[in-house]
Amino acid sequence: MKTDLQQILSVTGEPGLFRYVSQARNGMIAESLLTGRRTVFGPHAKVSSLSDISIYTDEGETPLKDVLLKMKDELGEDSAPDAKADAGTLRAFFDKVLPGYDADRFYPSHMKKVVSWYNVLRQYASLDFGTAEDAEEK
Repeated sequence: MKTDLQQILSVTGEPGLFRYVSQARNGMIAESLLTGRRTVFGPHAKVSSLSDISIYTDEGETPLKDVLLKMKDELGEDSAPDAKADAGTLRAFFDKVLPGYDADRFYPSHMKKVVSWYNVLRQYASLDFGTAEDAEEK
């Protein structure tokens, strides 16, 4: 099954990733990929769809989807480095995966989020990405 990154959400202050379920009267309902628990997030929650996130590079911005696919090509069936790895390890990894990333704007804290998201998607969803159109065809 393909993963639609537009439906996968990151919520500030909440661990892990969430899958959009439905709109609620007072916000939205999302399901944790890690636990399967559904939560209502109010209108003031800072929610970002993974499809809207990009990584700064010397040439501009690279969509997160492309970065995750490059990570998949580099790693094969292996996991990404642990999110708790030191900054040097993460920089070395991204030097291989995304040469030319903007080191002045793509910080180790961002790298930790990206490798964490990659590992969560690998374990609980799929690294085969689809689009909303693919879901509508089914």
